[in-house]
Amino acid sequence: MKQPEPITNAMTVDVEDYFQVSAFENIIARGSWDKLPCRVEQNTDRILQLFADREISATFFMLGWVAERYPTLIQRIVEAGHELASHGFSHIRVTQQNRDDFREDVSRTRKLLEDLSGTAVRGYRAASYSIGRSNLWAHEVLAETGYLYSSSIYPIHHDLYGMPEAPRFAFYPPAVPSLLEIPVSTVELSGHKFPCGGGGYFRLFPYGLFRWAVRRVNQLDGQPCIFYFHPWEIDPEQPRQRGISMKTRVRHYLNLQRMEQRLLWLIGDFRWDRMDRVFLQQD
Repeated sequence: MKQPEPITNAMTVDVEDYFQVSAFENIIARGSWDKLPCRVEQNTDRILQLFADREISATFFMLGWVAERYPTLIQRIVEAGHELASHGFSHIRVTQQNRDDFREDVSRTRKLLEDLSGTAVRGYRAASYSIGRSNLWAHEVLAETGYLYSSSIYPIHHDLYGMPEAPRFAFYPPAVPSLLEIPVSTVELSGHKFPCGGGGYFRLFPYGLFRWAVRRVNQLDGQPCIFYFHPWEIDPEQPRQRGISMKTRVRHYLNLQRMEQRLLWLIGDFRWDRMDRVFLQQD
């Protein structure tokens, strides 16, 4: 009997520098970003080479702030066959924006990315997965400004984000049938959802446990997983921040030196592609 083809999962990169993460927003002012040593270009180039060596394509959710300063990086991403998508302009959470501010942010970033790349930008991911029950109007704005999908909801409990009641898998919001929301992956055990989509959880949990969770989603649920990470996560030499809590320190710096090897294992254990090819072509 012929074995079924393995499911293709979605590999994604949230392109932001170490000083732009939400956990540091109270100690690093946005106005000081240009004065800090940037490492995002060299780290992203390293990721591009890693993907090229293993012949996989991914989706890069790009900050407009980064794109504006490194336009040739945008060109290298697109020329390598990856999907370019929007991460907003300067990593402001949607929960900190009103409808008009959000519209200006996502419109400005989409236009910038399209002008720099010469390709259509169809996807969006909110800073810190900041679309949830209190601001589902953001889906309407995304559809009105030309986006076809969002990957901005994490259906878990978390102190900074999360909408645990949201569906685990891709869905069309009832009020916005033209926009596909693709939540970051979770595995369900005994009626509870646990994260298996990347980020700090990928560096925290043993790799074998994470691999088991992705396989469970693929084989038991029959669904693709969405994995995400950041360029700064493969950079253990990045400048260290002072004056942060122990929780923030652990979340940001834990196992940075092991991240690249774990990423290589993950790439080798599963099949990967861009978000648009995994999800939009299913319609």
